[in-house]
Amino acid sequence: MKSDRQLKQDVMDELEWDPSVKDVEIGVEVKDGVVTLAGHLGSYAEKYAAERAALRVAGVKGVAVEIDVWLPGTSERKDADIVHASEFALEWNVLIPKGKVKVMVEGGWVTLSGELERNYQRLAAEKALRNLMGVVGISNQIVVKPAVLPGDVKLKIEAALQRRAHMETQGISVLVSGDQVTLTGPVRSWSERYAALQAAAAASGVVRVVDKMVIA
Repeated sequence: MKSDRQLKQDVMDELEWDPSVKDVEIGVEVKDGVVTLAGHLGSYAEKYAAERAALRVAGVKGVAVEIDVWLPGTSERKDADIVHASEFALEWNVLIPKGKVKVMVEGGWVTLSGELERNYQRLAAEKALRNLMGVVGISNQIVVKPAVLPGDVKLKIEAALQRRAHMETQGISVLVSGDQVTLTGPVRSWSERYAALQAAAAASGVVRVVDKMVIA
């Protein structure tokens, strides 16, 4: 197990290695495996990149982000301009159904709302706006609602497992509860386990996949 001192150094090295992060602007502290990032950066994209960089480090239990986004004068935008830019970014993204996502901006902070059928669409909407100039933060309040009945989801997952992994699925139990899918039972390898998780995550309406499978 890494010490807090080693974790701090590893996080600092990862921040320095990532070209999208200006690591000189970020302070790093670690206590009991939890990393705190502090300071200020010139864009929300950099703040997000710093958070992801810290999470990539092995041994990190959690990340507290206390970074402020201070937009330089050339990057400041009116809220109305950010709304228009966001609408264009969403409209031109082929992964996001047109007219399904609403955008509200206050003080550069973007709030997304609406309903979508897939979680990957929800994530794509946030990603599409992450690098827009003038954005200081994003609240993703988009709701993912299943487009099919739980029984249909289970059948589609089982069919996908057979197609992708060429494996028998009788041993895998698929439990659907709302937007959550739980997989239990034995698999023969890590590749089969991964295929099962990917198939479940791709099903319409699924937001969370709980892995209770074991390699036997």
